[in-house]
Amino acid sequence: MRILIVDTYYPAFLESHYDDRPELADAPYDVQWRALMDRFFGTSDAYSHFLGELGHEAHEVVLNCDHLQRAWALEHGVTRKRRVGHHKDLSPLLEQAEQFRPDVVYVQDLNALGPRALRGLRSRAQLLAGQIASPAPSMRRLALYEVVVTSFPHFVRRFRANGIASEYLRIGFDSRVLEHLPNADATHDVVFVGGLSRSGPHAKGNRLMEEVAERVPIDYWGYGHDRWPPESAVRRRYHGHAWGLDMYRVLRQSRIALNRHIDVAEDHANNMRLYEATGVGTLLITDAKRNLPELFEPGEEVVTYGDQDELIEKIQHYLANEPERARIAKAGQSRTLREHTFGVRMGELAAILARYIA
Repeated sequence: MRILIVDTYYPAFLESHYDDRPELADAPYDVQWRALMDRFFGTSDAYSHFLGELGHEAHEVVLNCDHLQRAWALEHGVTRKRRVGHHKDLSPLLEQAEQFRPDVVYVQDLNALGPRALRGLRSRAQLLAGQIASPAPSMRRLALYEVVVTSFPHFVRRFRANGIASEYLRIGFDSRVLEHLPNADATHDVVFVGGLSRSGPHAKGNRLMEEVAERVPIDYWGYGHDRWPPESAVRRRYHGHAWGLDMYRVLRQSRIALNRHIDVAEDHANNMRLYEATGVGTLLITDAKRNLPELFEPGEEVVTYGDQDELIEKIQHYLANEPERARIAKAGQSRTLREHTFGVRMGELAAILARYIA
């Protein structure tokens, strides 16, 4: 199969990436793309890399990376249209699809493209697929895709009940990251890396993290910290952004990584941090969810909590019992590297897509 993957990255990350590497802005497309993928932000090029190992041909297009899309357009003689208001020029994307001639267009951000663009992509492929692990758009928008892949098991049921073809695919860990991380002793005790906003889908979990941090020290990296008052633990122990490999380094150098889920996950374990923390060999303490035992064995491969007091108790226990902490962390990493890598996931995804093409 030939699979064109359409993704978007956080604008703050893209701005930081090019600010730190100003020479990239005028570099050829392939140079810019490789430099961006080598940051290991999000899923980076894990899809194309591991699909390639399975004999498929795939490529990631970062739709909202203007420098990258401009370079591709210039190199391929595509005249970009003048941007009107908030409407992004999608002519390079449609031309990329035209030249790549994919069997599948796989859209990672279901809010990034409107009906006209999706119809244009659909006309250039046998299958238009979407992926979602965040609050869902309207059923009307979801119906524009021929299949919606999600790591939320409850979404699969709801989408199907509304007549939308949907398949379950768990998130994974990019094992290539380990090649870029030094073997070093932990320099942080307890960390949280991620969205720190006081509002929106992260609000409930972040309030709990902030309250816990008043009783046990937690070091924070991420974005959205500026909405907390100056006296808050989030602001006092905030260390800046940590994108891609920088995030993995923080996790690797920590004894304990904390996790919490957004409200839309409901009672289901599902986010990247489950696999990022365990994948680098750090003890993960995560909120208890109904389906977590399908992913990891609680108490043996990860540690769970039900409320604020239990989280504090677990943090204190594992900081005071290093052999036990290390044993669980090692078991969690072994489980992730055995069952939860993108190498495994891409085999599962390829089987799903092949069924829908057939």
